Amino acid sequence: MKLNQVTVGCLDYDRSVTFYRQLGLTQIVDSPRRYARFETATGETFSIHAVEEIGAPTSMTYFECDELDAKVAWLQSSGVTFDTGPTDQSWGWREARLRDPAGNPLCLFYGGNNRRFPPWRIDNATKKKGTEE
Repeated sequence: MKLNQVTVGCLDYDRSVTFYRQLGLTQIVDSPRRYARFETATGETFSIHAVEEIGAPTSMTYFECDELDAKVAWLQSSGVTFDTGPTDQSWGWREARLRDPAGNPLCLFYGGNNRRFPPWRIDNATKKKGTEE
């Protein structure tokens, strides 16, 4: 597994977007008021998600798995319990959700090119920072 990204809850979308842009992250997905994804200079991704959609101001850690279904089957056979099994998502990822022993949510997924290059990726060459379309 490869650590892929962390998603944190946000209470104020605009303030959070501004903050992470100020830190030097490049915004690559913009779904105002609910979700934004950013990219580091080396390609890792970090997201903010509206607290009212994810249920709490918590973080979600994502691990990308090239062979997701096989990995989940192996983990289940080893006694790991999943909240949801591998499921295709509308954003092009296949995800399985579980919790660590302390209850922290984890997502194992396969996203392929849709992680960094989703069809709705912001074209930062033409969009000015701080503007919404």
